[in-house]
Amino acid sequence: MEPATDTLDLLKQTALRLWGEAEMFLGTLLRPWNAWQLVILAGLALLAWLLYRLLAPRLYDWMRAREGWPKWQLRWMVVIHRRLPMVIFVALIWLTVWIMREVTWPSRSYLLGVVANLATAWLVISFVTRLIGNPLLRTVARYGAWIWVSLAILGLTGQAATLLDRAAINIGQVRLSLWLVLQAAVLLALLILVARFLATTTAARIRRNEDISPSMQVLAVKFLQVMLYGAAFFLALRIVGVDLTGLAVLSGAIGVGLGFGLQKVVSNLVSGIILLLDRSIKPGDVISLGETFGWINALGARYVSITTRDGKEYLIPNEDLITGQVVNWSHSNDFVRLDIYFGTAYADDPHAVRRIAVEAARGVPRVLSDRDPVCHIVGFGDSSVDYILRFWIRDPTGGLTNIRGNVYLALWDAFRDNGISIPFPQREVKVLEGSTLATSAPRDPAPGD
Repeated sequence: MEPATDTLDLLKQTALRLWGEAEMFLGTLLRPWNAWQLVILAGLALLAWLLYRLLAPRLYDWMRAREGWPKWQLRWMVVIHRRLPMVIFVALIWLTVWIMREVTWPSRSYLLGVVANLATAWLVISFVTRLIGNPLLRTVARYGAWIWVSLAILGLTGQAATLLDRAAINIGQVRLSLWLVLQAAVLLALLILVARFLATTTAARIRRNEDISPSMQVLAVKFLQVMLYGAAFFLALRIVGVDLTGLAVLSGAIGVGLGFGLQKVVSNLVSGIILLLDRSIKPGDVISLGETFGWINALGARYVSITTRDGKEYLIPNEDLITGQVVNWSHSNDFVRLDIYFGTAYADDPHAVRRIAVEAARGVPRVLSDRDPVCHIVGFGDSSVDYILRFWIRDPTGGLTNIRGNVYLALWDAFRDNGISIPFPQREVKVLEGSTLATSAPRDPAPGD
């Protein structure tokens, strides 16, 4: 109960102090020069708004005329244009503070100086936080920095830190306070930004290195990201003084529980590492798994992204690629042999059929000329002589169904030009002697039909 009592006492003391300072501030407003400072602030705000209305359209037109500027410069000009009222106000108030300190006593511009410091700090924070890409993280960092800088300028950081430190809970021998959590969050955010910058820069260099295979590039980038973000997390905890021994025991217990509940997730993670290490598949490979045929778009930690010819993107778990039968059309080379089947009439010369089929396949684009197509008889059917035509391509990413269709169309044109027929099953119906063929007489229409 003692920590709670101390916290309540501190809250009361802080509240009383703030109330006393508020009463003192309200009392000082009745003084002539403080009232004049408020009037000056209102006048500066109105003047800043009028100047914004005057300058904003001209600045916007000037920005639209900068066609050759890089995008990042135009982006920052847009940011400045949106915060132009605050920029003008900060410039005006600092000019006013400088003039008043030169012509009168410094105490007569004290209130203006506090407002100038607050406005400048808020403006700088709004610009700096624009470097944060995540919108949620940017908003949290912006408002958190505004609050802390405001407390620092008003001289309330010590009381705020003490108050946050008093609000704490004990977990075994570990003491967690709001002040500790806040420090850890700020340090973690800063270290994550640094880790993200290093990971992005290093990943770009790795992807530009042609000596590293695509699968090893993905593995190296993923490993680098895990190491940098993990180091940022543990380094932030160590800086704020968190005992990692108890955290290690707690994380071990949590890991055991998650291991039982997330077996599939862990299996997919391990399968993804195996796929990256053995390089059986890599980005750009053409694979087929069951009824899915397409090329690999990206290798993820949990799944593989496959894009098909019809534009669909399938996210296949890594475990399915390890345990299932995968056909990699471009694993060791890009050569792919395709087979198509057809049949001709028994009256057609099979030697001529084979020769015409091979010549027709040679004339189709994408069919390799250095690997001649071959045609063989594979059986004698009920109504046709059955053949198989085999040919090679080396661009499976261009599709398989379309090249088969083009070869079939070439066969159709070649057989038509050479008088070779493609038979189809026919049936003869014989009427035995003495039997009659009965037909049903048409029914008279009923009344009302």
